[in-house]
Amino acid sequence: MIDNFSLYFEYITSLLNQNQGVLDLAIFFVSIIIGWISGIFSSLIKRPKLKIDLIDGPTFVCTFGTGKIFNGMKEHRTAVALYLRIINAGSAPTDILNISIGYHWHISILAPVLWFKYRIFWFYLTNQTISIEDFQSKIGENIKIYPYLVQRSILENNKVDTYILPGMAINGIVYFEQSASFGGCFPSRRSGYCKVRIRITDSYGRRHSRTAFIPSVSLEQARTFNPSFGKTLSELHGDHTPVEIEVDSSGNVKK
Repeated sequence: MIDNFSLYFEYITSLLNQNQGVLDLAIFFVSIIIGWISGIFSSLIKRPKLKIDLIDGPTFVCTFGTGKIFNGMKEHRTAVALYLRIINAGSAPTDILNISIGYHWHISILAPVLWFKYRIFWFYLTNQTISIEDFQSKIGENIKIYPYLVQRSILENNKVDTYILPGMAINGIVYFEQSASFGGCFPSRRSGYCKVRIRITDSYGRRHSRTAFIPSVSLEQARTFNPSFGKTLSELHGDHTPVEIEVDSSGNVKK
């Protein structure tokens, strides 16, 4: 038994000596493969993961009239305010490149192409709008100013910083206004709420999303938080000041 083992050991040793070059080459390629796999796992493990929360306060959607008529229909705009808390629950720092808001249009199935495109899928506002005034609320004799996430405050000298380290969080308001529209090109609502999809793109190009239901409010209610709510595009384009628009219980704009 010992002699057989000794012969077998000598055979293996001889084989390795004769094929040393092949063995070195095999070890080299195995090392490359292991390093490549390790790099992939390392990149997968060390990545940001953004958690999106909505904070109580100025988070709502509002559809309002522009005072114009287009093809016999009242022209309207939609504006959205979101008070967000964004937490980096991942293992790598990141910056926020863009925040978008998506919603479903209140459009009839009688327009099948638009119905499928914007009632089944999402219509996105991909660029935030600069708000003319700060969002605020009165608490007793004091005024609370809500921070912005991506724009400077009008009243406070805040620093805009969207770079988030692992385990850290940032919060603030983002604001959107949709261009003038007509018909059912506004968020569909149910029981006073609209379903929206918040989508954040980080500095690695990864998207982080959350679907939520937010209140649909009147223009008067929206302006209790911001007297200039809905006025940004009007001021930029010299349009009429937004006016209240009538919407029935099903979410349809009254003619």
